Amino acid sequence: MLRFGKVNKDICNTNVFEHSGKVYSIAENYLPQEIDIFSLNTHGNWDVNGSWDRCFTAHPKRAPGTGELVITGVDAVKPFLVLGVVSADGKRLVHKVDLKLERSIICHEIGVTEQYNVIMDIPLVVDINRLVQGGPLIKYEKDGYARIGVMPRYGDSESIMWFDVQPHCIFHISIALKKVVVRGFRQLKAIIPGPDFGHNKFEWFSRGFKPINDESIEDGSFFSRLHEWRLNMVTGEAKERRLTGDEFSMDFPMINENYIGSRNNYGYAQVADSNASSSCALPKYGGVAKLCLEDQNNRISKNGSEEEMINLKYHKIGEKQFCTGAAFVARNGGLEEDDGWIVTFVHSEETNVSQVHIIDTKKFDGEAIVKITLPQRVPYGFHGTFISTIPKNV
Repeated sequence: MLRFGKVNKDICNTNVFEHSGKVYSIAENYLPQEIDIFSLNTHGNWDVNGSWDRCFTAHPKRAPGTGELVITGVDAVKPFLVLGVVSADGKRLVHKVDLKLERSIICHEIGVTEQYNVIMDIPLVVDINRLVQGGPLIKYEKDGYARIGVMPRYGDSESIMWFDVQPHCIFHISIALKKVVVRGFRQLKAIIPGPDFGHNKFEWFSRGFKPINDESIEDGSFFSRLHEWRLNMVTGEAKERRLTGDEFSMDFPMINENYIGSRNNYGYAQVADSNASSSCALPKYGGVAKLCLEDQNNRISKNGSEEEMINLKYHKIGEKQFCTGAAFVARNGGLEEDDGWIVTFVHSEETNVSQVHIIDTKKFDGEAIVKITLPQRVPYGFHGTFISTIPKNV
């Protein structure tokens, strides 16, 4: 096709994950790369002993109870989206199925519950024909449809129950519950691949990062709010609502991973500094938020109606300081879901010093309990992972 037989160049800079004692770096347009976390040497592609022959989601999910790894892989040609289940020991692909989508989409993350896989089918579409005709390979189709699919762990395309929802763009699912309540950070349009040809890139990005403006369809289009979809597996009905207001844009959600697929009382997210992001046309995160999911109250929206929203706690990093790669670390032996810490890289643009901050999630709005100064700059990036013990096979 293009690029010597490839639609896009191979990169591996989005996320890091561990499975069965091995550590991998990943971006969703190629296979994971096994890495040595001490030397950072690359050991090579991980294709599950030759049984996985396509791209690999940036956010594989460990299935509750079994320890299996649920993965997806997109392609610009059919089959557009394939789902797989990898054994807990990482040696076998125990399930692989074509989901038989009608279009190629960017499926950045998959959700899991104890029984189901949750698929976000959004109108962020990959189209080779559009590229050949001079358009972008990836485009958010604002008039396209969006739906959420729920399938049994080892189901096929016929077993998926699809729920039509309002068109939107979402990259990250924060929680997928046993009763199939999906929560994620929803925005009005996609930040990738950027503006259409001929548009001023700086202006386009700058306006998108501004706070939401009801009088403009461009201002605040990247503003992410926590959204909830309640999916009724009996009637096929989907009810949706927003859970956070217009005060802060948030993304890069985290939960206590011991509670994946079960009822969550708490989540965490990086909080965007809309002014700083707009001024440089790049996302910058000035703090983190604790999402108190079961603690809700009524608030008056801009149009004067009452909306039930969750309560939030904020931890502001500091003036001209921004965080990246935040991760939740559960306390060993902790009995409560929010017993742990947020660990994040922090960079000061005033002093050009990078640090690691450790935030006690029980005392969330207080100062970081530990600040570790690093010997060199840590660039702003995407996702971070905390590995608390040395993987047995590294």
